[in-house]
Amino acid sequence: MPKQRITKEMVVDAAFEIAKSSGMEQVLVKNIADRIGCSVQPIYSYCRNMDGLRRDVAARVRCFVREYVAERIDRDDLFRGTGRAYIQLAKEQPHLYKIFILHRREGISSLEDLYRAEADSGTAGLLADKLGISAEQARQLHLNMLIYTIGIGTVFSVTTPGISADEIYGQQESAYEAFLNQAMGGKERK
Repeated sequence: MPKQRITKEMVVDAAFEIAKSSGMEQVLVKNIADRIGCSVQPIYSYCRNMDGLRRDVAARVRCFVREYVAERIDRDDLFRGTGRAYIQLAKEQPHLYKIFILHRREGISSLEDLYRAEADSGTAGLLADKLGISAEQARQLHLNMLIYTIGIGTVFSVTTPGISADEIYGQQESAYEAFLNQAMGGKERK
């Protein structure tokens, strides 16, 4: 029987599946070799540096999350739908959510830096138009909800046996209303 040729893609695929099922801390050469069904030697040829492999896995996680959220958002309510999709991700794929949220972010020294790095630049404008608020009010609302959703999603992903999704969604909606009221300075929407 000919030897199986192990490729870098096979190694990254196996590492991603391990991260998905057990978390990044289980992305180890032995576990990857076991998953592929080979010795550790071919894995070492691609993983001279485990940090590089973990970066590849984190990049795969980011792609997965983008696709996951895009498939689940409510097109009629993109803002709330996106927040709900992230919470759903935290429930269904807690290990991937943690990898996505807790990855190291270089060059971030303020919440404004975080917002520029993480938020879609057009969202504030869409929110401003939809809600009848200024672009600055919409940006602040979006930043607040970004921070809140990251936090509540993280709580959701690490609790056992788990908080109900309805309770989390209700809390997220309450936060949205409070942040919207704050962004508008207590004034009614146009």
